[in-house]
Amino acid sequence: MRRTATGRRSLQRAVDVTVACTASLALVPVGALVAALVRWRLGSPVIFRQTRVGLDGKEFEILKFRTMRPPSYDGQPDSERDTALGRALRSTSVDELPQLWNIARGDMSLIGPRPTLPEQVRHYSQLQAGRLAVRPGLTGWAQVNGRNSIGWPERIELDLWYLRHRSLRLDLRIVVRTAVRLLRPQGVVAQGGVNPGFPLQQESPRDGVD
Repeated sequence: MRRTATGRRSLQRAVDVTVACTASLALVPVGALVAALVRWRLGSPVIFRQTRVGLDGKEFEILKFRTMRPPSYDGQPDSERDTALGRALRSTSVDELPQLWNIARGDMSLIGPRPTLPEQVRHYSQLQAGRLAVRPGLTGWAQVNGRNSIGWPERIELDLWYLRHRSLRLDLRIVVRTAVRLLRPQGVVAQGGVNPGFPLQQESPRDGVD
């Protein structure tokens, strides 16, 4: 059983690196164009960086294309910082492309639970902390079953279900459903335009939620 689990992890890592490197090279023109647009419309920095929690609770710096203007004053609402470009990048998930580097580095995997903020992880129950047993993913079971249209407790339950049932067949199903979601975006923003953190009641910056 241990040998099987080790073989699965090794195979998944090989697939992650191969796909991430191949996609990164193929998408260089797209990334360059997006970076130029972000620099032109939103200024610098082009890349948004934030601490997230990954495998076994290890923290890492997640990368995204920035989608909002810097705040002009403390407490400035997201609605005043948002832009048409940012909304377009989020709705198409193009803002997530820099995470291919996170995958190549080993911070993330192609498929798995989305990485959360340290302050959210500190409020996990022992059961919920089980989602830290694998590398976080670029996409996952919760992402294709509601994304931000469902609350964090439900998302975590979906992630835990995935960990109990994960298989090559399920991963391929997630890949197909992710492709459909990219063509017909749904659940990018929760009802009311605010993507709540879990289990905290305070609102997090939109660039910092998925």
